[in-house]
Amino acid sequence: MRQIHSSRGTNCPPPVRDLAYLALSGAGFQSPETSPHQWFDENTAALRGLSFERSGFQVCIANGSEALKRQTAKLIERMYSARGLFPYGMHANIDPRDITVVALLDGEAVATATIRVDHGGGLLADTLYSKEIDHVRATGGRVCEITQLAIDPERGSHEALAGVMQAVFVITQATRRVTDIFAEVNPRHAGFHQRVFGFRRVGVEKICPRVNAPAVLLHLPLSEFEERVARHERLMHMNGDRVHRLLPDPVQSRQLIQAMTGKAA
Repeated sequence: MRQIHSSRGTNCPPPVRDLAYLALSGAGFQSPETSPHQWFDENTAALRGLSFERSGFQVCIANGSEALKRQTAKLIERMYSARGLFPYGMHANIDPRDITVVALLDGEAVATATIRVDHGGGLLADTLYSKEIDHVRATGGRVCEITQLAIDPERGSHEALAGVMQAVFVITQATRRVTDIFAEVNPRHAGFHQRVFGFRRVGVEKICPRVNAPAVLLHLPLSEFEERVARHERLMHMNGDRVHRLLPDPVQSRQLIQAMTGKAA
């Protein structure tokens, strides 16, 4: 597998191939029983150390790199504007604890998504779908959301999105801070996320005020995501199954989680 090194000053950690980078960087997560603020501060270094290669794309965390953050912000604005969307409410809702994942091709951001964990202040999706999300909270669920998802159609691909979603899977598994993942998406894209990653549509279509466009709420319990990835491992021999190839790579995910936590997944 070809390694990719950025030549554009993105300050991304080296891609993890033998996982020595994370193993030697002091990565390792503190107890999930600590407070959300304390937990984030103590585990930032481990999160920033996540870096791996998938299908020719380097996937890493943008937090801590101003160059990467600028690239992801420009990518989001460019992709949203190209579709007639106006992300005028996005910058006002930035939380420094949000985790931004980016897929790079030749050092340039081609796909990105941000993970927001509910640290007590709620999710962006609560604006429209608090009833649906509160239903999960009421049963003991610890929720997060995927937001600010953008892919450059000229240089990115579904494979780049697959790398981003693998990072989401690794982070949610390694940190153990969440049990349920939500995402507000355009109704046109809902079917893809349902078919590939196993999301279920739980909210009726509404107008999202942050982008002034239709949205639906998708829900994916982490336990079901884990089961889907486990089934993927059994089906990896089916070379023609493109849908399953877009799921997180189970072997690489386990190695990454072990490197980040110091424990076997």
